Amino acid sequence: MEHLKNHNLIETTYNEIIFEKRPCLDTDGIPVKGLFNAWIILNNPKQFNSYTTSAVKEIILAFAEASNDRNVVAVVFTGAGNKAFCTGGNTKEYAEYYAGNPQEYSQYMRLFNDMVSAILKCEKPVICRVNGMRIGGGQEIGMACDFSIASDMARFGQAGPKHGSAPIGGATDFLPLFIGIERAMMSLTLCEPWSAHQAYYNGVVTEIVPVLKQNGKFIPNPMVITDKIVDDFGKLVFGNTKKGEDLNVAKEIIASSEIDLSLLDDALNNLIAKLLHTFPNCTNKTISEVRKFKLEHWDKNKESNREWLALNMMTEAKAGFRAFNDGPKENREADFIKLRQLLAQGHEWNEELQEKISPLFKRKQENV
Repeated sequence: MEHLKNHNLIETTYNEIIFEKRPCLDTDGIPVKGLFNAWIILNNPKQFNSYTTSAVKEIILAFAEASNDRNVVAVVFTGAGNKAFCTGGNTKEYAEYYAGNPQEYSQYMRLFNDMVSAILKCEKPVICRVNGMRIGGGQEIGMACDFSIASDMARFGQAGPKHGSAPIGGATDFLPLFIGIERAMMSLTLCEPWSAHQAYYNGVVTEIVPVLKQNGKFIPNPMVITDKIVDDFGKLVFGNTKKGEDLNVAKEIIASSEIDLSLLDDALNNLIAKLLHTFPNCTNKTISEVRKFKLEHWDKNKESNREWLALNMMTEAKAGFRAFNDGPKENREADFIKLRQLLAQGHEWNEELQEKISPLFKRKQENV
């Protein structure tokens, strides 16, 4: 209608991400006339859909556009391809531009904060379509969403303390709400990834579906134990990755299979169809009330966390991101033991220390 006002701040052209509207399907799978879902797609599959500074700005604008669109029922947040939803910030950009530049990274983190806030203030239900890895900042923006429908081949987790950062872009705010303090502590500090089954068991995702197809039939992820089994020490191993020969067999099965995300999209559309059959204002109010538990922590901590992350770019983040970016494929982590030894000796954070803990330095020493 011509008299309706446009509430978007600017008209946006998307280059780093894909923004498109797809028909909203009813419970019978038939498109509903005049109603759509907004798809916001991270479009950097070669780098596992990591987001650059430009992409972050486009994501903010895309969520605002979707939020304001009167004929949008729900927002689907996903990544291109079948390897990853998102693995966080673009490590190459971090290592080559932001490392050692806290004033620049502070500006970047302002944008990152606005991206998380854009998800949390969107006036439509936001569903994370987890088509692959959801790691680091990808896990944080994924947890900011209202629902998560995941491939059973997906992996979930953090990477911060392993690569020179802290998971304070939302993970320390959100994860304890999902799973409790102690299990969150394990995930956030040790950075050991979960299978999709573990994420579902821990209550981090709404639903998981098989995506691996062999001989025309869907099969569950062969890499993980899908039954609730107790080991010799009484520990539940449901969702754990298989080991030894079982793991080798699983890898062979995957190599001979294909990825088909059709069941993932069926589950996604089924959830949206259920939301379609609710009063929209009542649903939005309910979502807003539940989001308050996340916002209570996020709004309280995001600015001080941004400042810390910026200053950390002079020390551990500078070392960690450069190690990941520059190190050999088989070793992209700093020498943590050497770092602790040097710091115990009172060594200052300088280029000499950075060099001594670099995986490249370790390789040079081995070749001498």
